[in-house]
Amino acid sequence: MAIETTGRSAEHARLLEEAEGCLVGGVLGLFRLPDDVQLVVREGRGSTLYDVDGREYIDYLLGSGPLILGHGHPAIAEAVAAQAARGSHYFLPSESTIRLAQKVCQAAPCADLVRFLGSGSEAITFALRLARAYTGREKVLKFEGGYHGVGDYALYDQRPHGPIPESTAHVESAGIPKVLGSEMLVAPFNDLETATRLIAEHAGELAAVIVEPLQRCVTPSDGFLGGVMRAARDHDVVTVFDEVVTGFRLAWGGAQEYYGAECDLAVYGKALAGGYPISAVAGRREIMTLCDPRRVGDDRYAVVSGTMNGNPLCTAAGLATLGELEKPGVYERLHAVGNRLRAGLAEVGKVVGLPLQAPGEGPVFQPLISEHEVTDARAVWGADLAATYRFGTELVREGILLSVGSKMYVSTAHTEADVDRTLEAAERALQRVRGS
Repeated sequence: MAIETTGRSAEHARLLEEAEGCLVGGVLGLFRLPDDVQLVVREGRGSTLYDVDGREYIDYLLGSGPLILGHGHPAIAEAVAAQAARGSHYFLPSESTIRLAQKVCQAAPCADLVRFLGSGSEAITFALRLARAYTGREKVLKFEGGYHGVGDYALYDQRPHGPIPESTAHVESAGIPKVLGSEMLVAPFNDLETATRLIAEHAGELAAVIVEPLQRCVTPSDGFLGGVMRAARDHDVVTVFDEVVTGFRLAWGGAQEYYGAECDLAVYGKALAGGYPISAVAGRREIMTLCDPRRVGDDRYAVVSGTMNGNPLCTAAGLATLGELEKPGVYERLHAVGNRLRAGLAEVGKVVGLPLQAPGEGPVFQPLISEHEVTDARAVWGADLAATYRFGTELVREGILLSVGSKMYVSTAHTEADVDRTLEAAERALQRVRGS
């Protein structure tokens, strides 16, 4: 498929065409920029990313969230270089692996024990396996609009289906065994009454309730997370927080600390290692010990393993990342910068005359053009998504990189000057959307 190459150098255009010839879709996975702003990266430094033509972008994509310290942070670079000189992988514990696990246990309210894995999707799959092994049940309750990676149990109801919410699950990928649909239940996010009812009705067959505490950009209503946790525990159902996005981003203790709700198992990724591929399942000892290999032969033993688990390059990066994040004032500043940007975007909308808002929290939020308050997935999908997508595309033209039509991440490397420049660009971009 031919790629629009206007405004790019011949070398940049050639690389884009070569990407089409060897990478599926010319990209790496789900995320693809619109053709006319598609780019090939040369490097990233701090809050800035550079394409192969040398054009710079203030980066709010941040590798889809992992780069919470920005690009090329010296503490991470030094830690990884030092570890690389000592070896890249052992398939045995190293000191950095142990120290990182200790940090996670100290930070995460639910964490007695940790198992490191390679990706958020992998960790979600194994957290649900542990829940099923612990309870002896099979069904999982999730929330409409929640994203839990790309595993077979995750690819249901990431968007609303039908005119009204329903508990029946809707598959969203080919290749998923049909039988799994009967093992999934769906409730609307922020609807405690429906969630509590479904938990009670299906208690005898329900293994887990899984939730993004901050669901995409939708914040939990007062009492919602705590109410769901209580209802699940009343029926001995395992509660799983998907903290792949929120972990070590909203607070040192993630969403559990930030929203004051403790789960049984939590899944971490993205910010955990500042851009290196590692994830973790952390949780209560009586659940986590079900994957102890010394239990092989036990009917409740759950296999949770992988060749690259606890890779020392990644755990060294993780230790360096958390070492920076636990310094005084880091989270206060992260929220302050992000919330100034959120408020500024809403003000830009008022100036231009379009209902631009930025629901979410300071470190991660989503620009949306909508007249309605965003309280659940249907409010998100009921926004003017075409105009929102156009706005994101125009921002990229302005040198502001984000997941077009989706989230913006803020890092510790972003400055007040970055926010000023972003808001100036946003006004120009939104004016073009209004005039289109």
